Amino acid sequence: MEDHIQRLIQEKIVRETQAKTRRHFIKSCAQGMGGLALSSIFMGCDPLAKPMAKKTVAFSERDLNPLATLAPPFAPKVKSVIYLHMAGAPSQLEMFDYKPQLQKYHGQDCPQSLLEGKKFAFIKGTPKLMGPQAEFKQEGQSGNWVSNFMPHFKKVVDEVAFLKAVHTDQFNHGPAQLFMHTGSARLGRPSIGAWATYGLGSPNQNLPGFVVLTSGGNTPDAGKSVWGSGFLPSVYQGVQCRSKGDPVLYIEDPDGMTRDLKKSTIDAINKINKEEYAKYADPEILARINQYEMAYRMQIAVPEVMNINNEPENIKQMYGVEPGKESFANNCLLARKLVEDGVRFVQLFDWGWDTHGNIREGSIDLGLRNKCGEIDRPIAALILDLKQRGLLDETLIVWGGEFGRTPMQENRGNKKMAYKGRDHHGDAFTMWMAGGGIKKGVSHGKTDDIGFSGIEGQVSVHDIHATILHLLGFDHEQFTYEFQGRHFRLTDVEGELIKEILA
Repeated sequence: MEDHIQRLIQEKIVRETQAKTRRHFIKSCAQGMGGLALSSIFMGCDPLAKPMAKKTVAFSERDLNPLATLAPPFAPKVKSVIYLHMAGAPSQLEMFDYKPQLQKYHGQDCPQSLLEGKKFAFIKGTPKLMGPQAEFKQEGQSGNWVSNFMPHFKKVVDEVAFLKAVHTDQFNHGPAQLFMHTGSARLGRPSIGAWATYGLGSPNQNLPGFVVLTSGGNTPDAGKSVWGSGFLPSVYQGVQCRSKGDPVLYIEDPDGMTRDLKKSTIDAINKINKEEYAKYADPEILARINQYEMAYRMQIAVPEVMNINNEPENIKQMYGVEPGKESFANNCLLARKLVEDGVRFVQLFDWGWDTHGNIREGSIDLGLRNKCGEIDRPIAALILDLKQRGLLDETLIVWGGEFGRTPMQENRGNKKMAYKGRDHHGDAFTMWMAGGGIKKGVSHGKTDDIGFSGIEGQVSVHDIHATILHLLGFDHEQFTYEFQGRHFRLTDVEGELIKEILA
């Protein structure tokens, strides 16, 4: 009897415990209402259920080839984009935004009204105003101002539409670069090149749809996130190629690996990947399948398109290329070759434009002049080369940095710098566009007499993104991607077309 009572007590304790523990609740609800909900997550957790027939997954062309060419919603003006980003922020006041009044105030204390409530990266106290450190002339039929730092650019100035009053709310390099290329100053958003390849695919299936080339000896301060895919499938991220050495690491197979053996290996791997996708429906598995296939095709296509040695001698001289070296000139010629071969988006980053005046290379009058000398000839050549091949009308070229520079001379720590330099400035800076759908020789926007603030035609980073997407055939407000229950877009909740520069 005593044993029987003890068993009853024990059974009561067990029953009470089962009623209170989460583990038992989850286990028991396999045959209850909770099991219906959990079955969609755990693919059915009823131990008494009959085995289901093996699920057959039908793969669309877009599934197996995320870069398959798609038509945009509206008639596009361009097929490809070449984006030239000067990482570090070039000074508009020594290149394109001529301010003779600023020269009159050179050496005078900056008015306090310009400093109150403003944030600067390094300026302290009361800095001195600094006049232009370059000479300017009006060039071409348009009469747009170009400095003597850019003597070759004047040949193509009538092909360009200037934006003289661009503004951003970021004044540090990393966040500003992210904002300029992803529409957000925080990590995690897709870059504009990723958006373009996601929306349009790529005409050439043997090359990536989005290619990145760097020069200047370093990558942007924001790192590779500026050409990342964010929450889009990773197949849409930029593929970084090199203009020195092998264009892509491990482009050649090791000894003993034939093309047939490589193909059969990839086929076997992707067969397993397809079975995994049938189980988990993870889009990254599809991206992996495509990346294996793309890598196989790239081994043949990339060495040819990335070889500038086979270009005619007059083309090499026009760009000022340096075979065997990493240079902006080489990358400009490669950009032409890539869009000619059907690459959708080519991003060039040139590092070294941060002219604070703390070192000689970072000075406005010396270092900036040298940097301009590195890009001046190649940019002019790129525009002329695309034009003579009939490609300029179907290609958009975008040039700019992440922000501009102050009209005041930097006085880091409220002390005079060793060289002439300007601090970061987001209130007003210059960018330009050229190519298909862009008016030629126009200048939109205007800054005040010293180039401190925009007073006419101000445009934002989101406006630039909206305009680029428009030229590719998209309404920036309708071009979205659903992520975590929200429809995201490149322009977030802002952005207006810059109609004044649209042809």
